[in-house]
Amino acid sequence: MPVVFNLWSGGAVWCGGIAGVASAVILLLISAASFTANGQPDDIKPRYQKFLNQHLGPHVSERDCDREIRNRGITASGTENDCKEVNTFIQANKNNINVVCGKGGTPQGNNLFKSNQRFPLVTCKLQSGQRHPNCKYRGEKSTRYIVLGCDRGWPVHYDEGITNA
Repeated sequence: MPVVFNLWSGGAVWCGGIAGVASAVILLLISAASFTANGQPDDIKPRYQKFLNQHLGPHVSERDCDREIRNRGITASGTENDCKEVNTFIQANKNNINVVCGKGGTPQGNNLFKSNQRFPLVTCKLQSGQRHPNCKYRGEKSTRYIVLGCDRGWPVHYDEGITNA
């Protein structure tokens, strides 16, 4: 009896007989191997982890900017030692942040999603220093809608915080 598998990419695979079933199982295993246990594609994992390192801060206060940025090794984009001008920590758990890239957000175009709810934030602005680890920041608390860059449902970039709806 032939077996037909409908793949999420829109195509279908027809496999006939025992050999076909074995081929289909192998195809399914290969497809599954490209995803981690939580369904996250392997190519997104390092970008997602960098996003979390730079922006996940459920317990970060405005007084923690210097320490958090130094300990997390956050630097200006494309450099290893230059101080980052501004970094924002989102005071929420990662599950609440992740949903912005789906039902908890509104598409804005160019893979950007605006949150449907406001988030408490700590925005750290560079006050002095040019090279890591001698960066000195001033932190400021606020509550804003956030705009995230998302890739296949996963946040990979913090774009901005917006005060208005």
